[in-house]
Amino acid sequence: MTESAIENQSPVTAEATTKQDGSKLVTQLETVSDQISDAKGAISRIIFGQDSVIEETLITLLAGGHVLLIGVPGLGKTKLVESLGKVIGLEERRVQFTPDLMPADILGSEVLEESDSGKRSFRFIEGPVFCQLLMADEINRASPRTQSALLQAMQESRVSIAGRYHSLPSPFHVLATQNPLEQEGTYPLPEAQLDRFLMQINIEYPPLEAEREILTETTGADEQSPERIMSTDDLKLAQRAVRHVPVGKSVINAILELVRSGRPGASKVPEVNDHLAWGPGPRASQALILAVRARAVIDGRLAPSVDDVIALAPPILRHRMALNFAARAEGVTMANIIDLMAARIG
Repeated sequence: MTESAIENQSPVTAEATTKQDGSKLVTQLETVSDQISDAKGAISRIIFGQDSVIEETLITLLAGGHVLLIGVPGLGKTKLVESLGKVIGLEERRVQFTPDLMPADILGSEVLEESDSGKRSFRFIEGPVFCQLLMADEINRASPRTQSALLQAMQESRVSIAGRYHSLPSPFHVLATQNPLEQEGTYPLPEAQLDRFLMQINIEYPPLEAEREILTETTGADEQSPERIMSTDDLKLAQRAVRHVPVGKSVINAILELVRSGRPGASKVPEVNDHLAWGPGPRASQALILAVRARAVIDGRLAPSVDDVIALAPPILRHRMALNFAARAEGVTMANIIDLMAARIG
């Protein structure tokens, strides 16, 4: 029902309509929470000891964003993307980024064809970016030109080839990976592209018991495969429902205080002014408000809290801020700075 139609109703009818819409939203959010909980369980049976990584990735998908995964080889980054595609029902593809990778290798290109009658025309052949879940493996090994081509796809969900726009499938998500150890022959991502990732998730080594489970479950004769829990339409409905989750003024104020305290020169945190070269922009606030909504829904809550803001501050802010030379020389870490910022709103 449109807003004008509601305005023309009597107060009693309008109130009943509002209550009906609210009840419908609650039902949708409860369904989403159950589906995501089942999806998380299905992925956890494939990826061991990475529960926080799985949860933060699912939060990003619910919020409609992209993820940058940082971790050494062998921690299950590729397996995570494959499992997500199967469990949520997304068409997934993987591109191994190398220095000689060209934009056309990702986006696609036009080829000249000749028909039986001798008429020539161009036909566009889609590249691997035309999927719903793209794994950009070792994205920092590609040249800046290729990285920029992917930036347009991430920002606009479409690509431009030979002066024509081609829309990407919906939903469209990029899960990019980087190896923090090998920096030789790499091209650091520019700040504009880093800002397009809703989260940067650092993948750590699994704990002892999880690694024991990896040994027993993945080296036997039978390897467990993920089961499908959701469909593409389910994810689209979930993403729309999350955007209707109400956010209280206290949460909005906490987000604004957190993000603005990370900007050197205007921050009330002395360590920020002393150790940061630049801080997060408004897109960080947008990412936080979407992510806290998604986290609340996954936890079965109908509204986010300040605790959600504090919990999601590290993955959302760490790639939107940079330490200056003096801070790196003194051994200051980004985690230290974010903890100090979050302490002000806790």
